[in-house]
Amino acid sequence: MSARASLFTVLCLVGCAALGVQAQGREGRQGGRGGRGGGQEAATAPATDKVTPEIPGVVKAGTKIEIVASGLRGSDAGVGLPDGSFIATANGGVVKFDVDGKMTTLVEDSEQAAGLAMDPKGRLIGAQYTKKVSVLWPKGSEETLTSSYEGKPYIRPNDIVADNKGGVYFTDCYQIGATRSPNDLPQAVYYITPGKKTIRVADDIRRPNGIVLSPDAKTLYVNDWDSPNIVSYDVQADGTLKNRKNFATMDLKQETDHGLVSGADGLCIDGQGRTYSTTPAGVQVFDAKGKHLGNIEAPYDMPPQNCGFGGPGKAYLYVTGRGAVWRVRILGSGIKNRGK
Repeated sequence: MSARASLFTVLCLVGCAALGVQAQGREGRQGGRGGRGGGQEAATAPATDKVTPEIPGVVKAGTKIEIVASGLRGSDAGVGLPDGSFIATANGGVVKFDVDGKMTTLVEDSEQAAGLAMDPKGRLIGAQYTKKVSVLWPKGSEETLTSSYEGKPYIRPNDIVADNKGGVYFTDCYQIGATRSPNDLPQAVYYITPGKKTIRVADDIRRPNGIVLSPDAKTLYVNDWDSPNIVSYDVQADGTLKNRKNFATMDLKQETDHGLVSGADGLCIDGQGRTYSTTPAGVQVFDAKGKHLGNIEAPYDMPPQNCGFGGPGKAYLYVTGRGAVWRVRILGSGIKNRGK
């Protein structure tokens, strides 16, 4: 085994051990949050003196990384609201941060929600490790949208994005180190149509994770944790996908016995079509054509888990994971008419 492979093995062992802590915190503690999406607490408190490098058109050199919250029981997801507030999963439920960082609880128990999306009706929808996708908020609108496919339970719904038609895409993948069964569904991307029919739209990604739509909703991007790539598809009128491409390649690649992997987790996109991927290198930024622009390192030692845009004018990149929420003022902005 090469030195890089050995390093990655150590990283995976540490990560899996941490995921075991997450499983207690997300899957056991609150009816939990598990795996990728619940977010274990950071090993240490996030550093408060971190700044960004220069990424042309994205962020100025020396921009302060602001710690919004830390010491949470898990943190994940990322949805910005028109009033500048930001929604995430934390403490076993769903929380909202106003523009000044004040936290309030929207949902006490999210039933292990990892990814979140806001649909055109203003409903908050969660991809849940309890093997389902559900409407979580507003109160009184709760319902399960899907809990199985072709008679089989999902593996572990992970991340989610809503389109402007009232449909939602979500990824379904194994937790790192999970025992697999030949009877399991394939790791895949699914689409819940506005009419509430669920269809499998892609099963050609090794480990689909973060997911987001382009500003015009004509392209779907998916992080592949188990390869170096962000994958893209052309969205069809009925929500199905065509023309798979390797859209972008991470500059951080870890060598394993079956090739190079990115460890890429959550994914978000700004109004200018730049994608932001949370990885062991921090947040990796790519332009609308897939060119790597630069990385923003996390203010703690472990990989961040997800991201989104919020604050006044959606001018802040918010990043979640490891029991923390942090943000950076960017030069652009998030998509104004969409939560994610």
